[in-house]
Amino acid sequence: MAQRTRSEMIVETRAKLMAAGRKAFAEVGYAEASMDHFTSDVGLTRGALYHHFGDKRGLFEAVVTEIDAEMTARLAIRTANAPNAWEAFLEQGIGYIEMALEPEIRRIVLRDGPAILGDPASWPSANGCITAMKQSLEGLLESGIIADVDPEATARMVNGASCYAAQWIANAEDPMAVSKRATAGYRRLVEGLRRHAPIRQ
Repeated sequence: MAQRTRSEMIVETRAKLMAAGRKAFAEVGYAEASMDHFTSDVGLTRGALYHHFGDKRGLFEAVVTEIDAEMTARLAIRTANAPNAWEAFLEQGIGYIEMALEPEIRRIVLRDGPAILGDPASWPSANGCITAMKQSLEGLLESGIIADVDPEATARMVNGASCYAAQWIANAEDPMAVSKRATAGYRRLVEGLRRHAPIRQ
């Protein structure tokens, strides 16, 4: 077997720490997660954690970034499979809201994330979400599907609606019931953007 290079060992160590952190943060939460969860459980030292992430908060931030990137990729697939541009736009928000039902996302991203890293609107990933939604709105506007709106302002407000709906689900006693209400409410809200919005009794 060929000997691993230093760069390969660094990548492997980082991956082990990330996996251990992700497991601990999902199972016991940020407050209860300890150094032992991150290091000794996977045969590493505290020095490795400090070298790669600085401290527990640094590891947590890296884990949130990783999960957020996975969520973005999943949403891209979901929107790509939508039957038309309008449904693709809806899926950007509804998909995010429905992910709040997943235990790992609910605990790490939606509950502990804001408590440790601050308002999600200030996270680096927020700009990417808003940009993607703004571009979708610009396409719908050019196609005449939605009424004349300010794409950036609307993107920020719609993105905020999906984010707060997801946090509502994450902190609910009955997440499934709240998810159904949040999804229906979000769909009804954004339908008001359409040039000829469906009339519901």
